[in-house]
Amino acid sequence: MISLYFHFPFCTRKCPYCHFYVIPNRNQEPFIKALIKEWELRLPWIENRPLTSLYFGGGTPSLCVEGIRQILKRTHAPEITVETNPEDVTPELMKTLHGLGVNRISIGVQTLSNPLLKHLGRTHTAQQAMDAAYITQEAGIENISIDLMYELPHQTLEMWQDTVKTAAALPITHLSLYNLTIEPHTLFKKKEEMLRPHLPDEETCAAMLEFACNYFESQGLHRYEISAFARKNHVSIHNTGYWTGREFIGYGPSAFSYWEGKRFRNVCHQNRYLKALEGGKFPVDFEERLPFPASLHEQIAIGLRMLEGISLNNLPQETQDRLADLDHQGWIVYRGNHARLTERGRLFYDTVAEQIIDE
Repeated sequence: MISLYFHFPFCTRKCPYCHFYVIPNRNQEPFIKALIKEWELRLPWIENRPLTSLYFGGGTPSLCVEGIRQILKRTHAPEITVETNPEDVTPELMKTLHGLGVNRISIGVQTLSNPLLKHLGRTHTAQQAMDAAYITQEAGIENISIDLMYELPHQTLEMWQDTVKTAAALPITHLSLYNLTIEPHTLFKKKEEMLRPHLPDEETCAAMLEFACNYFESQGLHRYEISAFARKNHVSIHNTGYWTGREFIGYGPSAFSYWEGKRFRNVCHQNRYLKALEGGKFPVDFEERLPFPASLHEQIAIGLRMLEGISLNNLPQETQDRLADLDHQGWIVYRGNHARLTERGRLFYDTVAEQIIDE
């Protein structure tokens, strides 16, 4: 089984916290043409491999329906996801996507507080976000995921509790939860000194996460990965592949791939992406193949994001020793031939991952 990811870089505007490769939404035709060339170039790799998921991310792929149409003319999978923003969701758009075979929508809600949406530079309102979920459902797409963010500037615990309660009542099947990280090369990074005093303190952040986890569980949205919650039978097939080491190919500028033990990335520049494909070349600017056991340790670190944990079968002694150290420190716990993070380990996942990967 393999998965495919398609990066559509178009956005109406770039959010101040966003570190993804995006460009203004205009003149899509050259991109679509290049995307199809990349598809054709990589087709021999995947022709005889069963596909389990397609994911259209960005950017805002729902702004480029023709690009999605061109890909779905050529391939399909059991799970087909398209990302969108609430302000772009209309009955017509969702019906069109449904007609193309899209069966999962991911909506960038982020928060249901209007003042916080303004602080985040978002152009939708809380009401538009809520309406988007219902419009999508009414168009026939019932597998609906939303993104929520916490640890935001000026966000109080009460604000967060209101967002969590309102979000859980929407017709959603899946939810991804992210704490704000101030990334390099973003507007928030430039304003970091100004923003820092307005971020919630550590105690409030911990309370936010604890409340969300408990409340979502009580409403049937079960945590299956550190940042993901799903109703029964609606775990994200595509994202689970990232955490379990499934091979995937990324198309479009800046898209990553993991294929035959090698990780590589396409150029993060639209014109260079177009030029490479016009010349019949793969638009790759970075690749690496980790040696063993570093590759194994990386996969273990990623796999521990899943709440079910990892299998302990056939692990080399060095790896077993690293896991034993984590057990002694209270970061992980053994259950039969599986190891999984403790509650404390989930809270400090980055620390756990560093200890596993550290050479």
